Formats: sequence, structure tokens, C-alpha cells
Amino acid sequence: MKKVERADLMDFVTYGERRDSVRAAAMAAKAPRRVHLGEHLTFLFENAETIRYQIQEMIRAEQLVRERDIQHELETYNAVLGGPGELGATLLIEIPDEADRAGLLRAWRDLPGHLWMTFTDGTRAQAAFDPEQMNEEKLSSVQFLKFAVGNRTPAGLRSELPALREEADFSDATRRALQEDLGQIVLRG
Repeated sequence: MKKVERADLMDFVTYGERRDSVRAAAMAAKAPRRVHLGEHLTFLFENAETIRYQIQEMIRAEQLVRERDIQHELETYNAVLGGPGELGATLLIEIPDEADRAGLLRAWRDLPGHLWMTFTDGTRAQAAFDPEQMNEEKLSSVQFLKFAVGNRTPAGLRSELPALREEADFSDATRRALQEDLGQIVLRG
């Protein structure tokens, strides 16, 4: 997976001038990489384009100019991307009713052991969660996770947590986007 490099970033003034076009490109990149798994789980598979946009937004919002601060953002956000043969994703656990949120995040604490990516060859890989985003009591509603893909072709996602038992197949557009992110050859049809 290609990482974002310092040379890929603009200063916050230049970015502000080009923000609309950069945002449009980032939203177009996110569209095929966003996958809903049931009512509460939304995955956004990240790539260099989506991460560059997040970094640029942080630089703009905080008006960062110190090189060490920009480097920190690069390191933080690049860590979300998978390494070779991996896909990194941001998982949003969406619970609209604030009154239910805390209780459900406690009840779903075991979700990390129950999320899988499926592949076209019939195998699957369990999601690797960032342990800093949860504790013994509950999950955070935003999780960063990675899937070890290797040379397999991603086919879909599955949750086997009894309270969130769901399965979703990837669309052709999602499959193509993820294969491109992995550096796999994609035949256009």
C-alpha cells in the first residue's frame, strides 16, 4: 500500500485554495471503498488518496506549519494504511440514539474477535484491531483495523458477533478499488 509522503502535501493556504477539487477527488475515492455491514457497521477502506485528504484537513484546521507537527500527522494517518498485502480500514460503529450508545458499545465489546474479510477462494481473514481504541469495558465508536489479504481477492465482510450477525459481498467497484490498492492487476470489463 502506497503511503502519503511529505511531498504529497500542500501548505494550508494553498490547500484552502484547492480544497473543493481535492475534496471532490477524495469523496470519489471513498465511494467504492465504503461498505455497510448491517445497520451499525460502516467500513471505509483507506488508501493514499483518502489519507492525504484527512492529513490536509488536519493541517488546514490546525493551521500547521511546523515540520514536526506535519510529520506527526503523516505518521499517525499513514499508520491506518495497511502494509504490503494488507488493507487498512476505518470502522464506524454507528448508533444514532445517544441513549443507547454507551450500553451497546459495552455489549459489543467482543466485536474484534468476530469480524472477518472473506475472499473469492473461500478463505477468510480476521480483522486486526488497534488495541489502544478499546478497553475492558467498551469499544470506541471509531476503530482502525487491518486485514491480511496477501495475494487473495477480497470478496466481502462478515460479522459473527451474535448481536450483529451480518454478511455483505463487495460490489464489483469495491473489489476493483481494493485490488488496485493492493497493487493487484485488475482487468477492466
